[in-house]
Amino acid sequence: MKPHHLYWIGFNLVKGVGPSRIRLLLGHFGSLDKAWAASRSELIDAGMSSKLAACIARLRIETDLDQVCRRLQEEGVCVVCWEDADYPRRLREIDQPPPVLYYRGKFSTEDMWAVAVVGTRRATSYGRQVAAELGAFLANNGVTVVSGLARGIDTIAHSAAMSAGGRTLGVLGCGVDYIYPPENRRLAIDMVESGRGMLISDYPVGTLPEGPNFPPRNRIISGLSLAVVVIEAGERSGALITANFALEQGREIFAVPGNITAPQSVGTNRLICNGAHPYIRPIDVLEILEWVRVVQYPERKRSVPDPGVEQSIYALLQTEAFHLDELSIKLALPVDKVSGSLTKMELKGLVRRTDGMKYISV
Repeated sequence: MKPHHLYWIGFNLVKGVGPSRIRLLLGHFGSLDKAWAASRSELIDAGMSSKLAACIARLRIETDLDQVCRRLQEEGVCVVCWEDADYPRRLREIDQPPPVLYYRGKFSTEDMWAVAVVGTRRATSYGRQVAAELGAFLANNGVTVVSGLARGIDTIAHSAAMSAGGRTLGVLGCGVDYIYPPENRRLAIDMVESGRGMLISDYPVGTLPEGPNFPPRNRIISGLSLAVVVIEAGERSGALITANFALEQGREIFAVPGNITAPQSVGTNRLICNGAHPYIRPIDVLEILEWVRVVQYPERKRSVPDPGVEQSIYALLQTEAFHLDELSIKLALPVDKVSGSLTKMELKGLVRRTDGMKYISV
């Protein structure tokens, strides 16, 4: 943990000090260590209310920040804040990103390419099937799966990504030292210990999973992602809150069409009516994200295909363009496997699709 984290953690413990007030403090004092040492009157001069200045002064007396940091280290909890270069770039782009994130696990550059998969806790067999297929597909194509570790769709998406050997991030509505729901404890531990997942929260360690915590955390789920896929959502589902945050953040939104008489499909069908992309096949997500990559994130381009199928495809496309079906025949592989590899290669900037559904190397 870096020395300056001490004061970011300190202010994060003060209820009512969020992104806007952190900016005021930084603008006035230049750093949070100076703000932490400021008198009550100086805090008021910086833009804090008298009540909030009193809260900061009281917490400063009552809290041993060194002890708080020792607890974090004992719990295996890391911290990242706005001042750190490794603060998630995608999240930094949103309006009012959380000043401090607590996490267990490790960030990866691959997390720049992430998709949120969310939905109801009361998933139907249809929703469960879609979540499992999408989670595995994204993982197999090098896309990090982000969700909220809740029951239902979230759990299935995380589990499918892990089973497929991919990465997945769980954003919690409590401290990262508290796993909720408790039946997901094993899944959460596997995510961290495997090195293929993370638990993330902007709530301090020790924060319990109380109802009001969950809607705000959804802005982090969408903020970490390029797109949000809502699989099933009732009329007042928390997944719709995530979709609203995604809309504000300029993220792509997908919704799975459902039975018009099913309560779990009311929210998703309405999202489609309001302009969300209808999710029909997993590849739909990657096709839309290819456009996002080209327009906004060209640095995603890579020059080397992965060993195996990608290398075989790339070698064939060096000389001439081939149709998907032709590649399938030449490689003696199923069309869906070749198609998935081609999509991943498009995302990497290795190949492009020409007229007539033919592909050529870039």
